Amino acid sequence: MEDNRATGARQARDLLRVAFGPAVVALGVIAAVTLLQLLIANSDMTGALGAIASMWLAVHQVPISIGGRELGVLPLLPVLLMVWGTARSSARATSPYSSWLVVRWVVASALGGPLLMAAIALAVIHDASSVITELETPSALRAFTSVLVVHAIGAAIGVWSRIGRRALAASRLPDWLGDSLRAAAAGVLALVGLSGLVTAGSLVVHWATMQELYGITGSIFGQLSLTVLSVLYAPNVIVGTSAIAVGSSAHLGFATFSSFTVFGGDIPALPILAAAPTPPLGPAWVALLIVGAASGVAVGQQCARHALPLLPAMAKLLVASVAGALVMSLLAYGGSGQLGNFGHVGVDQGTFLVGVFFWFAVVGWITVVMAGGITPIRLRKLRRPKPAPAPAAEEPADFAGLFDEPHDAPEGDSTEEDLPVDDDDAPPPDEPERQSH
Repeated sequence: MEDNRATGARQARDLLRVAFGPAVVALGVIAAVTLLQLLIANSDMTGALGAIASMWLAVHQVPISIGGRELGVLPLLPVLLMVWGTARSSARATSPYSSWLVVRWVVASALGGPLLMAAIALAVIHDASSVITELETPSALRAFTSVLVVHAIGAAIGVWSRIGRRALAASRLPDWLGDSLRAAAAGVLALVGLSGLVTAGSLVVHWATMQELYGITGSIFGQLSLTVLSVLYAPNVIVGTSAIAVGSSAHLGFATFSSFTVFGGDIPALPILAAAPTPPLGPAWVALLIVGAASGVAVGQQCARHALPLLPAMAKLLVASVAGALVMSLLAYGGSGQLGNFGHVGVDQGTFLVGVFFWFAVVGWITVVMAGGITPIRLRKLRRPKPAPAPAAEEPADFAGLFDEPHDAPEGDSTEEDLPVDDDDAPPPDEPERQSH
């Protein structure tokens, strides 16, 4: 009985940690940063709760509207950390042998806690908007949808990492589906990682431009704030670089950037944006297409780890390419939005989705073929069947045994001498000697 109570208490603690752990940690960090900025700016605490609630929703990609101006393009780093925290807590509360009832409770907790906090945040913002008239309450549907999607992705990743193999074995899905998901993850990580290296190299090349952007503020606190904002928006810039690498384009208002052309325009004074290419465009940016090809090679190598026949191998690569393209498109959508007077910021979703799929599928297929990811088809040699031998003609009874080979009779068996002789075949008896007269 005591063991059951201890197990129940431990499971309850795990569910509470899944429901409120990542969201409360994010709320604490946001509250500390907000209060610190208000203290440094010598501002009163009026509307502090509304600002904290707005920033908590902004972590979940809910746009912020202040004075009729919408801040829709929000940093990707906080939402990625939120997904990671939810996935980690969900994985800790799930074991590879957990029942489906426990799994459902874990997912429900991962979604229910944040949705409750989102409702509280909306109520706080609505109350604060009566004091701060410039603060507008966001759409409830958009807020609940964004919070639900963010934590659902994290819970799915965490639970799948524990029971993914068991779920595949229990379902009718093909066995290679897990390999496809791993290949898609490898392709996304390769594309994002190589694009990050290109972004860092571009910052080094445009170091003077970055210093000019830092020069808009003379205080140490202002430069620190710009540095923090640059770090938070770094994934957004990396995703834009990925779009350029696969042949798509990124835009900041009227300014458009691609591997082939650059149209200038006003950009926000954020140091991380110094990585954007400037006209005239040199051949180095065209070499970005190598990044897309390298990510396709990563997808192909993962798909070729377990060789399959032709059709399953093609299906595995197609699923990996589609999954990777959808993940990159989702990241691009999360990092896009309206930026006040600058206009819309983001990437061309249509060409970005097609470009990622093209590099993953085409270059990945070439890699699968070259790496031996297709099981060779073994053709059987077609041999002409031999004609069946004709049945031997039956010998007449009179000649049966005539052509049999002679053999030695074993001891104790009767021989021809011992066999009885027929009277007809017996030689004539010797005639008695005639007496001479």
